[in-house]
Amino acid sequence: MKEILQLIIVNLVDDKEAVEINEINEEKSIIYEVKVSPNDMGKVIGRQGRLAKSIRTLIKAVANKEQKRVTVEFIG
Repeated sequence: MKEILQLIIVNLVDDKEAVEINEINEEKSIIYEVKVSPNDMGKVIGRQGRLAKSIRTLIKAVANKEQKRVTVEFIG
């Protein structure tokens, strides 16, 4: 799952070196904290948060197959 998220984020941003994804495992859920350069934050979030919502939906669909709960947080 983390690899899929990384692939999506890296292809959206200009500064690929600044992308950091931290995975926090809890009992029944996983939290992904996505950090990108401040200049690329708008590209990842999209207009009115549409792109961020789409990324979250895609990751949740992948997690659903593995019967996990996933949260994706974008940190500036």
